[in-house]
Amino acid sequence: MNVSSFRDCQAWRSEGLALSTTSNEACKLYDAILTQYVKWRNDDTLGGFEGCLSALQKADPNFVMGHVISTGLDLVGTTTSPRLNERLSSAVRRTVELAQSQELTPRERIHVKAMQLFSQGNFPKACDAWEEILLDHPTDLLALKFAHDAYFYMGAQTPMRDSVARVLPHWKPHMPIYLKGLYSFGLLETRFYDQAEKVALEGLSLVPDDAWAVHAVAHVYEMKAEVDKGLKFMESRENDWQVSDMLASHNYWHWALYFIEKVRILMSFLSHAQTSGAMLDIVDACSMLCRLEMEGNVGIYRWRELFQITQPHTDDHVTLFNDVHFLMVSLGLKDNGTSRRLLEGLQELAREPGDNQQHQLAKSIGIPLCQAMMEFNQGNYNQSVELLYPLRYRIVDIGGSDAQRDIFNQLLIHAAIKSDNTRHQKLGRCLLVERDSVRPNSSLTQRLMKTALALHV
Repeated sequence: MNVSSFRDCQAWRSEGLALSTTSNEACKLYDAILTQYVKWRNDDTLGGFEGCLSALQKADPNFVMGHVISTGLDLVGTTTSPRLNERLSSAVRRTVELAQSQELTPRERIHVKAMQLFSQGNFPKACDAWEEILLDHPTDLLALKFAHDAYFYMGAQTPMRDSVARVLPHWKPHMPIYLKGLYSFGLLETRFYDQAEKVALEGLSLVPDDAWAVHAVAHVYEMKAEVDKGLKFMESRENDWQVSDMLASHNYWHWALYFIEKVRILMSFLSHAQTSGAMLDIVDACSMLCRLEMEGNVGIYRWRELFQITQPHTDDHVTLFNDVHFLMVSLGLKDNGTSRRLLEGLQELAREPGDNQQHQLAKSIGIPLCQAMMEFNQGNYNQSVELLYPLRYRIVDIGGSDAQRDIFNQLLIHAAIKSDNTRHQKLGRCLLVERDSVRPNSSLTQRLMKTALALHV
């Protein structure tokens, strides 16, 4: 492990981001972890995340920001819930206790507060805290990246864009230049597709292995239905982005979406998604199978393989976005018991008092959305439309990207055109016209239009 090139105590102080530790090694390891987080990559030359986190603990066991980044990464990964996982819950408490026993900078204290708020499911207030840091310390990359990810989980598209826009002028050329990937993603999620593509490509000209910038361009071509450009771009950049092991499977998912548009199926990414253990890969696999199921039967064995991974997370309820993807799998497998258990868990959480954002979402969006999915699965398309249609402009609140949430648009269209209610059928045709207006030349839209005509000639 060689972290000599990373920032020591004095380097952090000189940038106005003093860290409360006397260990130069701890400061460098903190920098190494942060850099890997932004790059979406386990750097083997540094020992990867696990190696750096272990070394950081040894370098200074009481380094508060070391605990903040370690526990924060566990939390934003959403693979486990502090509500159910005592180890993670204990890590949050330990971080808070260490902060209370030490002299810290105001910035570090706000970091601890933000991490604690996020662990309690209060994502909006956590973001407020990170933005408070960025107001005085616009080059605090950890605050910026944590806020970016939390905005993503909330579906807060405009704040996600503006959070990066506000700090860009404060970053000097010698500083990390992965910000263009972050900014381009916010631009595309707010429909500035041409500007998003321009900014992302500028970033890639500086850092060819910026997997998040590649990811942003993949989104642009997906949303504009520029399938051939997307296929060519992903193939030409594959050697650059596939080294970012934490995002590679998700980028393969985007690549696979282009093949669905062309009625060719790229299934190879599923093998990686089902073995990596990363939540992003897991939900991508859920979504991919669900999309393929709407196109045609994918085979029960595929659902069964994925169910082995998602079923243990049935009671987590870390984010509603995760929950509805887990439900796709139990419904695909026709496991009514697990499906009911997930829905009943959301209903129980919705009754709990407090300001946990995810619990509030469970009541207003999660329960009717899950019920709509269950009705669709049972062939009750009229009921599915009645539940889904009022949610269509609110589903953004569950988080994720437009490309990921598009599966619910597709679900509504499929339900509408399969319904025996003539008004629903008319709605389905209107939704397809609407879709064609923003994604012209989409072969998926054309296939759905043909299906609608064939069902109701």
